[in-house]
Amino acid sequence: MSVDCRFGANYTPSKGWLYGWVDWDPASIRRDLEAIAGLGFDHIRLQCLWTYFQPNRTFVSPTMLTRLTEVVEMAAECGLDVVICVLNGWMSGTFFRPMWQRESTNLFTDTEALDAERRLITAVAGAVQGHRNVLGIDIGNEPNALASYRGNNVSRSEGDAWASALLEHSERVMPGGLHTIGVDHMPWLRDDAPFSRERLGEAGAVTSIHSWVYFTGALERYGREGTGTLHLARYLIELGRAYGRTDGRPVWLQEIGVSSEWVPEEALPEFAAALLRNALIARPWGVTWWCSHDIDRALTGFDELEYDLGLLTVDNQVKPVGAALAEVIAAHRRGAALDPADLARPRPELVLPEGQVPDLAFADGYFDLVARGEDPVIVCEETAIVRSSRASQG
Repeated sequence: MSVDCRFGANYTPSKGWLYGWVDWDPASIRRDLEAIAGLGFDHIRLQCLWTYFQPNRTFVSPTMLTRLTEVVEMAAECGLDVVICVLNGWMSGTFFRPMWQRESTNLFTDTEALDAERRLITAVAGAVQGHRNVLGIDIGNEPNALASYRGNNVSRSEGDAWASALLEHSERVMPGGLHTIGVDHMPWLRDDAPFSRERLGEAGAVTSIHSWVYFTGALERYGREGTGTLHLARYLIELGRAYGRTDGRPVWLQEIGVSSEWVPEEALPEFAAALLRNALIARPWGVTWWCSHDIDRALTGFDELEYDLGLLTVDNQVKPVGAALAEVIAAHRRGAALDPADLARPRPELVLPEGQVPDLAFADGYFDLVARGEDPVIVCEETAIVRSSRASQG
């Protein structure tokens, strides 16, 4: 495996969660970023809460843009790169839809909404122009969740068109950026999501994966010690790579995390470390843990599991799970996990038949191979046919 994987955290401010964009405390943010860097991370995924950044369709808050630039600059001083997630109307199990978006406004197809979304992306790109630690734009956090919000019914072709349009716009306003769309597992494991796997595998500069053992059903299906649970992220990374239309297209494990609601507190550090170690076998571009900090319990209304997903407490103390991941990261960077024999070993191919949904039932075949000590690669049937045809002609 490569030792040049990027490691980061989805930044959730210790003071006031994302409400901190309004109740601004730069000193607290700097302490947070220093603590994140202290774990060995090299980047953050930074969330712009849509309701604050664009309270009106034709108005992007200059105050929010100034504060965004301050965070980017502080991150640079802490040695952290930044990917900015812009159209965030869904965060931590809660909808944050701006008031100007009437119930009849479809975020994916309404012309005025699309103009507003492009306006916000343009403003964000302009605010951070020239900051070399900004890697790119993630157009929105799990935007497929917004499709379930009233008024947002969207077909797959419409969803694909939306993703393509906004990623192309991101490239226009920030040329050469690591632009992506941060969908959750639904479009990868189901066929009723508003984005196709084919589009996700070619739009933007990197394919993003969110791997959650609970929300995917893997934990229930395979158990806490099951291969399918411990290697779920590895499978999803390989699945994302299978749909890449260009050789060498990077795959980013953009979200992965675990709650003490699912795994006993004493077992959680090793469980999280195992998830990370196994994900690294699939050679992702990077791994970005969810999330950096716990949510302060003085804030009410979040689902219980959301409060303790952090690697750091609200006082910036390193939790056992944070220490465990830091050890894995340090070992990986030393090359301790690198075995040259693994790189030369043939990899069995698991062909995904055309028209089949690569859900957990299909993934069972992948996990069976992993349990036997293999390092399988997933190949879409169409790709296998094309490759076979070329080989026969050659």
